[in-house]
Amino acid sequence: MAAERPPYEPGPGAGGPDPRVPPGPPVEGGSADGSWPAPDGAPPDGAFVEAESDHAPPAPEVDDQVEDDPVAKLVAERDQYLDGMKRLKAEFDNYRKRAERDRQAQAVGVQQELIKSLLPVVDNLERAVVALDQAGDVSTGVDMVRVQLEDVLASRGVAKIEAEGAQFDPHLHEAVATIPTPDAPPGTIVEVVQTGYVLGETVIRPSTVVVAAKA
Repeated sequence: MAAERPPYEPGPGAGGPDPRVPPGPPVEGGSADGSWPAPDGAPPDGAFVEAESDHAPPAPEVDDQVEDDPVAKLVAERDQYLDGMKRLKAEFDNYRKRAERDRQAQAVGVQQELIKSLLPVVDNLERAVVALDQAGDVSTGVDMVRVQLEDVLASRGVAKIEAEGAQFDPHLHEAVATIPTPDAPPGTIVEVVQTGYVLGETVIRPSTVVVAAKA
């Protein structure tokens, strides 16, 4: 009885066909050892080829990275909106201040017109007091009305322009005549023809006066 052949076990690094199998005719398209030829243009066995890809995107530049950064875009938009809001707030503040000045000027103008319309009443009451000085109770009653009306005007900020004995001021006084006066320096007001009034620092009506001249 023939001894049984042990199974073939290739040693380390062994390759190729099983030596126990007799070589047969070469396979069409293949090699004698049963391997297939490498395709055209393929590198030899064991050669290392660096992987390349024609579709790999180029590395973006720094500016492109910043421009395409969504966070940077949001920050830029935020700064732009904040700048616009600051300008809008400044414009609104300026408008509010102008409107307040216009309102105050309009209120002062209304008061001036009212006071101007009341001043002739005061003038007539003063003349009536002088004319009725000898009438006793009648002049006293008229004078009480004059004083009451002057108090109402004073409560609104209206004050008389004290002129008699003062130096002539073209901003407060209006000279209608000059009189040579030896006992008064030139330019001194010696007579008040019509009393002037001011509302705060605004002259509503200048005092009509007579001014002393050099004798």
